[in-house]
Amino acid sequence: NELYSAFGHSALRVKDPQQRLDLVFNYGTFDFDQPNFYLNFARGNLLYQLSVSNWQRFIYTYQIEGRYVKEQVLDLDSAQAQAYFDFLVQNAQEGNREYLYDYFYDNCATRIRDGLEQSLPKAEIEFSGEPHFQPPLSIRQLCDEYLLYQPWGDMGIDICLGLPMDKVADQQIEMFLPDLLAEAFSDAQIREGGQLRPLVREERELLAQTSVPEKPVWQPFLAFGALLVLVVLFTVFAYNRIKAIRYLDALLYLISGLFGIFLLALWLLTDHKAAAWNFNLLIFLPSNVLVIGALLKGNLKSWQRVYFKYQPYYYALLLALWLFLPQQLSLAFMPWVAVFILRSWHI
Repeated sequence: NELYSAFGHSALRVKDPQQRLDLVFNYGTFDFDQPNFYLNFARGNLLYQLSVSNWQRFIYTYQIEGRYVKEQVLDLDSAQAQAYFDFLVQNAQEGNREYLYDYFYDNCATRIRDGLEQSLPKAEIEFSGEPHFQPPLSIRQLCDEYLLYQPWGDMGIDICLGLPMDKVADQQIEMFLPDLLAEAFSDAQIREGGQLRPLVREERELLAQTSVPEKPVWQPFLAFGALLVLVVLFTVFAYNRIKAIRYLDALLYLISGLFGIFLLALWLLTDHKAAAWNFNLLIFLPSNVLVIGALLKGNLKSWQRVYFKYQPYYYALLLALWLFLPQQLSLAFMPWVAVFILRSWHI
């Protein structure tokens, strides 16, 4: 039911009954009290950290939320298990535990794979090399698979993240998703001394899912479609009284322009790598803020008349090219673009 949980989570359990040890090493935590937390979050410099907790406390959270937990037991010999444990303990120390989080290339799932490979210098982890989805999907399409119950969150991701999200994901990239990390581990093998054996010795379900999320009835496409209908009605009833809806026009152009500026800042002024080259700027034109004053006054300068004269053709061309652009744009914004075709033509 929450966007943060839609993609699932990966963590490492270390269990040694003889030592009465049952710990969880978790790369998916962060500290709200870290210096400049909100600024770092906005700029894309958020530090995540490896934390260690008791197993019972860890699994209790998933139990009360009704989420499932699946466990994969790695087929490591005693020396390999000790080496990986030592690696984790060292990484959990003060000064080592923090890392610069990346949604798709350095997160709670990929850290497990990378740490395992780094801690076993005499052994090699061989993955199948084949992506889980055939034909392979882009990073954006992979996210779509997990956001069926979060259409508004899906739309937000589609708006804010640009062309890097449309890179086709190979098996290494796919492992940013906990489910697909588990799939890759299931097919992987350990090569040591010329011998091969499966990486995963056993898989078992520890908790069954008991909570079923509900799809929101009010979907983004329906919401923007309803907006289009309202704007059409306003245009019809105020066709010869354009001043009567100038406040609506000013509001629409203000929202579009400010959001365009936000997307531009997200690309140029932050370290969110996935926000670069965002084709949504073709929808939310930052230049739209330049005409708000004229709309409110009902007095257009000559360049603004030209701006509105050609804008319907621009947006119509954008709709025609929608499915052919390098970046996959959300279909929910097609009614929004239609709104601007109508209003710029009327203006």
